[in-house]
Amino acid sequence: MSDPPDPGARPARGVSRRTLLGLAAGATLGAAAGVGVSAVRHDDATTAADQTVDFFGAHQAGIATPAQDRLHFAAFDLAPGVRRGELVELLRTWTGAAARMTLGQDVGTGAVTGAAASPPDDTGEALGLPAARLTLTLGFGTSLFAGEDRFGLAARRPPRLVELPGFPGDALDPARSGGDLCVQACADDPQIAVHAIRNLARLARGTASVRYSQLGFGRTSSTSTSQATPRNLMGFKDGTANVKAEDTAAMARHVWVRRGDGPAWMTGGSYLVSRRIRMLIEPWDSTPLTEQERVIGRAKGSGAPLGGEHELDALDLGRSDARGRPLIDPAAHVRLAHPSHNGGAALLRRGYSFVDGTDELGRLDAGLFFLAYQRDPQTQFARIQAALAGKHNDALNEYIQHVGSGLFACPGGVRPGGYWGQALFS
Repeated sequence: MSDPPDPGARPARGVSRRTLLGLAAGATLGAAAGVGVSAVRHDDATTAADQTVDFFGAHQAGIATPAQDRLHFAAFDLAPGVRRGELVELLRTWTGAAARMTLGQDVGTGAVTGAAASPPDDTGEALGLPAARLTLTLGFGTSLFAGEDRFGLAARRPPRLVELPGFPGDALDPARSGGDLCVQACADDPQIAVHAIRNLARLARGTASVRYSQLGFGRTSSTSTSQATPRNLMGFKDGTANVKAEDTAAMARHVWVRRGDGPAWMTGGSYLVSRRIRMLIEPWDSTPLTEQERVIGRAKGSGAPLGGEHELDALDLGRSDARGRPLIDPAAHVRLAHPSHNGGAALLRRGYSFVDGTDELGRLDAGLFFLAYQRDPQTQFARIQAALAGKHNDALNEYIQHVGSGLFACPGGVRPGGYWGQALFS
């Protein structure tokens, strides 16, 4: 059997005003909660063709999709005593709601058109707003398969879904790490992303609750060749060498789980590593420009590798100055993270900046919410992070600290009539 199709097969697609969407999931996807999608009609005549991204397909949206500008990420814990059937019903309900929201639709009967004597099916803050390229991506955490085998899934746990090792310098907060489930909501409007997570959390009440969540802004990577490279909160271009969706060979090699990589239910999926990385903003802002560029290994203005002229110039890791010193420092971040230093390992990154106020000393609680997709987190993320945190000691470590972590198995895409992760329970 051939590998799953490439993400290029799932372009953004608009929905006309009077198109009746024959999504056969209607009767089965959360009927009890009123979130079926059997006859979803798009009533906003002004919605542009590029405002929606297909929810259904061979792969989940939100992985190879050109990165949107805003993020709301949430990890969920299932309540004690929840049974397998209740978990499946939650996934059905979520799928129905997600399919509607990614089309710019209300959940269920809507925010204002249901029974006046009952709480609305939709919270309402997205009324009148377009879909804003909303994508929703689901993952199953390591804890879902661990312990007493609450849902009879232990035997179906992928061998690659094992806890990440501890790395030197980690200061992980358990309250900001892990989770049985995760949902990544990305959109070009922050209110749309927040609306999506808020409604999924509401629909989960009694079955699952939010363990932690993270708002993000200003994407810190480009996942498409059509996108310019953005800057992170340190002021440097970030994601120049990221895997791009148009590079089908790289996507197949580094991102999509292939048949034979593990259990069949993960075919066409990917493994997500999340890391909340706090930047020590005040020390960084007091660091001279030449030192900042040495730490990163690139020019702050152009994004070119040191010794180069343009952002997309290849890293010449063997080039030296007149005194025989490497132009790119041995401890520079770009050198230690480069595939040539890590057995060819690469990641599809789609992280976001965050600023969560200030701490008790008045310092910005800010940084990068790192999100990376890969075929094998042990030979990709773990290998790269070991190089950054190990004996070579990435120079950037003086200015950052990893304070949260998660690992999730994101299954392949959803077919009309099906639900998120259905193959895991089949």
